[in-house]
Amino acid sequence: MSEHERDYAEKRDFIRMRVDADVSLIHAGQEIAGVCVDLSSSGMQVQAPRQFNVGDLLTVRIDSEHAALKGLEADTEVVWVKATGEDQHLGLRILKMR
Repeated sequence: MSEHERDYAEKRDFIRMRVDADVSLIHAGQEIAGVCVDLSSSGMQVQAPRQFNVGDLLTVRIDSEHAALKGLEADTEVVWVKATGEDQHLGLRILKMR
């Protein structure tokens, strides 16, 4: 299956929820602020102000604004990268929820 066919299949198989939430990306001991653009049960799209590479492992944390709700924390892998000016859009596959 080609990359394009897989991308289409993923869009079809997983409902994506538009989020636009602030996130913390943790990579090699550094914490980088980013924005989660959309989220599905198996992954997310994140906008980040620095360069990452396909295969990089990131911990993603989305804090909850509500005291009664726990935020999201997940171990992820970068599966695609798209440069957009000074920023990057990243496709992240969720490996493990914490």
